[in-house]
Amino acid sequence: MLLAVDIGNTRIKAAVFEDDTLLEQFFFLKTELQENLSQILNRYPFCTDITVASVGGIEKELFLSLGNSIKIHFISHEDRFPFHNNYATPTTLGIDRMVLAAGAVLRYPNQHRLVIDAGTCVTYDFIDANDHYLGGAISPGLRLRYESLHAYTAKLPLLTKELPVDFIGNSTAQSIHSGIVAGLLHEIDGFIDQYKARYPKFIIILTGGDAEFLANRLKNTIFANSNFLLESLNQTFQYKNLK
Repeated sequence: MLLAVDIGNTRIKAAVFEDDTLLEQFFFLKTELQENLSQILNRYPFCTDITVASVGGIEKELFLSLGNSIKIHFISHEDRFPFHNNYATPTTLGIDRMVLAAGAVLRYPNQHRLVIDAGTCVTYDFIDANDHYLGGAISPGLRLRYESLHAYTAKLPLLTKELPVDFIGNSTAQSIHSGIVAGLLHEIDGFIDQYKARYPKFIIILTGGDAEFLANRLKNTIFANSNFLLESLNQTFQYKNLK
């Protein structure tokens, strides 16, 4: 069994895998890491390995303190990935984006792929049919957009995500929801249309914490999978260790 751990900017997501089957997933805060890892390993005593992808600055020592009975694998830029990295600054490419790209290549071979991760940030990652990672884009996610409007203005309230009643907001709250939610939907569809102009046929994978909220409201056909990063972590581990 494998425990896959994704340390994001906001929270930690983890899942236990038996080969390609996801048995159970977990969500918790960074301050709860050690306690939750111990509980998960007690629940699944046959876990032999932990694979970790981190963009959230957790110290490795917190994992190493689990003892010698389980192997810890930290995904890094030095690992072998199933794609050619054409990024101009390859060592600055986020580990989470590299894992997503690896998952897209392993899950959907021999085709162009666009992975959109709608979390704290919205990242766009494009890998062509020849398994060349070309790059993408980074923009603020829904939560950051709401928080920035509140933090950098004098009177705008801090709201939580909500679908606008109409694209013409008839109140301050509805105007904010329209600007943020409809604005991000237009952004995503706009990026997809730009890729279509250059690559007529490709697969689109939407993942991240806001994937389900956004998925049915996009005009383009996508594969929505909020667990894609964890599943990609599992596949990357298998590729790295069994290839």
